[in-house]
Amino acid sequence: MAQTEKKGGLLRKSSASKKPLKEKVVLMYDEIFTTEDPSKCNPRFWEELFLMKVNLEYLEGKLEALDGEELMKIKDNINCLFQHCIQALGEEHPIRVVNALQTLCALIRGVHQKNKSTSGFDIINMLVGFDKAELCMKNLMESLDSLLCAEGSESLKSLCLKLLLCLVTVTDNISQNTILEYVMINSIFEAILQILSSPLSRREHGYDAVVLLALLVNYRKYESVNPYIVKLSIVDDEATLNGMGLVIAQALSEYNRQYKDKEEEHQTGFFSALTNMVGSMFIADADEKISVQTNEAILLALYEAVHLNRNFITVLAQSHPEMGLMTTPTSPVPTTPVTPLGTTPPSSDVISSAELPLDADVQTSNLLITFLKYSSIVMQDTKDEHRLHSGKLCLIILTCIAEDQYANAFLHDDNMNFRVNLHRMPMRHRKKAADKNLPCRPLVCAVLDLMVEFIVTHMMKEFPMDLYVRCIQIVHKLLCYQKKCRVRLHYTWRELWSALINLLKFLMSNETVLLAKHNIFTLALMVVNLFNMFITYGDTFLPTPSSYDELYYEIIRMHQNFDNLYSMVLRLSTNAGQWKEPASKVTHALVNIRAIINHFNPKIESYAAVNHISQLSEDQSKLSCPGAPRACLTQWKAGSNHIV
Repeated sequence: MAQTEKKGGLLRKSSASKKPLKEKVVLMYDEIFTTEDPSKCNPRFWEELFLMKVNLEYLEGKLEALDGEELMKIKDNINCLFQHCIQALGEEHPIRVVNALQTLCALIRGVHQKNKSTSGFDIINMLVGFDKAELCMKNLMESLDSLLCAEGSESLKSLCLKLLLCLVTVTDNISQNTILEYVMINSIFEAILQILSSPLSRREHGYDAVVLLALLVNYRKYESVNPYIVKLSIVDDEATLNGMGLVIAQALSEYNRQYKDKEEEHQTGFFSALTNMVGSMFIADADEKISVQTNEAILLALYEAVHLNRNFITVLAQSHPEMGLMTTPTSPVPTTPVTPLGTTPPSSDVISSAELPLDADVQTSNLLITFLKYSSIVMQDTKDEHRLHSGKLCLIILTCIAEDQYANAFLHDDNMNFRVNLHRMPMRHRKKAADKNLPCRPLVCAVLDLMVEFIVTHMMKEFPMDLYVRCIQIVHKLLCYQKKCRVRLHYTWRELWSALINLLKFLMSNETVLLAKHNIFTLALMVVNLFNMFITYGDTFLPTPSSYDELYYEIIRMHQNFDNLYSMVLRLSTNAGQWKEPASKVTHALVNIRAIINHFNPKIESYAAVNHISQLSEDQSKLSCPGAPRACLTQWKAGSNHIV
């Protein structure tokens, strides 16, 4: 009880003979929440206020207890408090500055929260007043900029960033936060860059700076000219871009480490022992319990950097044997009331100790590898809407990377080989791959592995159509680069072909259910066009002539799926309905595949009949028509092949 009373600003319980004793700062707050000017009776009121330790809970509680009309009655005092806070930021005494920053946090949060539950008075007018808003906000932003750029206390810089994050995140929709117009006019972009370019500042404040920049970039980005977008797009300072990449890599690495720790704990726990006794029938349910909070804020920062700044692409590929970014902070960071939603930073032990160690069998790593590992974890479980959106953002980032010419150059570079241990979803019909057996390959192989893994593991009733479309688009963009630059990638293409065919099979098996929600023909057309690309242009990027044999063998072996697909789209394209046009497009796209099947199937059946073989192996199928795929390719090149 005594603790509760102290939190409410009481130092002593009330009794019959004595009044309750309150903290002095609480008494001063009470004076502010009256209609009288508190400085009338005490001319030094505002000077004394900022020497008192802020009671954030009491101040926010007082604001919360008032209704809209009551708050409007004390508007003048709220304006005075806000303006004196800004003035205090210019004081030399650090205690005044700290208290002013914390008071501003409480005011901004409290007034915004009150706006949600009342008639909607104007936030700017309530905080600072329309007549003084422009000047006051200019002074506020200039003071924050000076504190962030100065070589002073790291604690003050931390509080400045917390205040700015509080200012940015008080509304659910950042574009509805009208007070950010003043942050656009009075830019702090250079101060953020300075933090990211300095190793010491980045170590202390890098995470908050990156998150703040990502949020500011998204303010009305499609409605008006956002100066932060323009400035971020032209940053070319190597130290700044590397610093930003290092902060993002560290945050993603922390997530990967936490997931790996939970996974190992889960595998060595009681449930693991139980499943070993009864089999793996519950393996999928068990894995769902491995959950680590995702970090959309840092993912958003990575997207904006990749999407807006072409120079940042080089940061993705910069290798480092050890990250070793963090050391113990030299100054304490004061607690603040600000914890913006979706901006949870890495745990303090990681920030204050050392960079996350790399896998024992991986000598080098980079930001892209860390991101691919993160994506392989996040995209495992898309049943949860939160993770679904996170997985979508991962695929959007990969799309930006796959579209970039320079990114493709290092993705396909044979001299940049890495061993990337992607996380794979436990499934009953396959064993977990041993990480030690993974070869060193170009990074594009890891991207393709991630896409194949997603295709194979998400064929379910709650079908993530949008994610599948993005996944197939990424594969298509990578193939386009390989075709254009004649890159012969040594990759196990059969896994991709098999995954795509199984996807078509799933779409046909669940036609009725899926058509009620999605246009499955768009996805089917994309898959068929991928096969058309392999058939028509595979001679420019498939690694060996035998790869063509494997492609044709896979098509012929699974010909029943293509026949069934053709029957389905032909049926729907000949009927007058909403699916007539999209189905007819798939019908036309199947020309190449059906020609291959119709050309080779009779020869294979004839060979089997002559040699009295009921079921041909892969080698026997190839013997039945030696050299035919390459000869057939020549005919297609000269004739009417389907254009992708």
